[in-house]
Amino acid sequence: MSAADTTTPAKLPPPRQAPPPPAAPTAPRKRRTSGGPATPWALLAPCLLILALVLGYPLVRLVTLSFQKFGQSQLWGFQPAESVGFDNFSNVLGDSEFWAVVVRTIIFAGGSVIFTMVAGMLIALLLQRVSGWVKTLINIVLVASWGMPIIVATTVFKWLFDSDYGIFNALLSKLPGIDMIGHNWFASGPQGLAVIMLLVVWGAVPFVVITLSAGLTQVPAELEEAARLDGAGAWGVFRYVTLPILKPIIVMLTTLSVIWDMGVFPQVFVMRGGHPEAEFQLLTTYSYDRAFVVNDYAQGSAIALLTVLLLLGVVAVYMRQMLKIGEVE
Repeated sequence: MSAADTTTPAKLPPPRQAPPPPAAPTAPRKRRTSGGPATPWALLAPCLLILALVLGYPLVRLVTLSFQKFGQSQLWGFQPAESVGFDNFSNVLGDSEFWAVVVRTIIFAGGSVIFTMVAGMLIALLLQRVSGWVKTLINIVLVASWGMPIIVATTVFKWLFDSDYGIFNALLSKLPGIDMIGHNWFASGPQGLAVIMLLVVWGAVPFVVITLSAGLTQVPAELEEAARLDGAGAWGVFRYVTLPILKPIIVMLTTLSVIWDMGVFPQVFVMRGGHPEAEFQLLTTYSYDRAFVVNDYAQGSAIALLTVLLLLGVVAVYMRQMLKIGEVE
């Protein structure tokens, strides 16, 4: 037997098989939707209907009355309402008293908004640096003051600044060289409006504080720490880090505060016993006075419509600012 016969034949590797052809791509399945494009409108229909009834009809009626002659005779049906075109607006715009009320309203609203935003920001920043139980206590106080009815708050402030029994005059009189016993804060318009402004600020600050406190939680601590490492102080960190992040919230709160403060009515009405003097008239009370005291409902409607147009200008500025912020982001 030869060596060739005793050797084991070598095993050859199996032949390489070609890879299977790729599967044909399948068309993606379309997600089944429960409704068409009309579904969102159907869901919004109840809300839109309520808004149309609550806001739409009064606004249409307001516009209609502002272009008519409508007094007590028309209210009781003795005479039909007459269309007078733009006479009501020309009479209102040509009245110097109206422009004095407009200037007074702008100053009152501007002062209220500035003090509200400054006080709200300071308190919100303070809440970030106090202990947990102190923060909880302050939040409870803020919510309690925010939930207090306007009539109750106005009555409390009316008592605090009373000329005979007001505690504010008594506290000021304890300071050396100051005697405020018997001082009447409502003897002049500026002092009385300052008291009402304080009342408005007191009622608006809680909402601003709670909203800004929520916004401050979104400020990254890393950015603040990096700013401090670069040598920025407390003011620098607030100006270049905190303030830009809070800008959308500040713009929103400022716009809402302007709208609310220009629409102040019960604070002035109740504080002056239902008959605000000429020095205390704002646009809201002036419109009410013309409509329900003078019984010129058409002119009162014209003043109210001009107030709405003025507020729409504020809303337009707000929308423009928000669009700019959106473009930057």
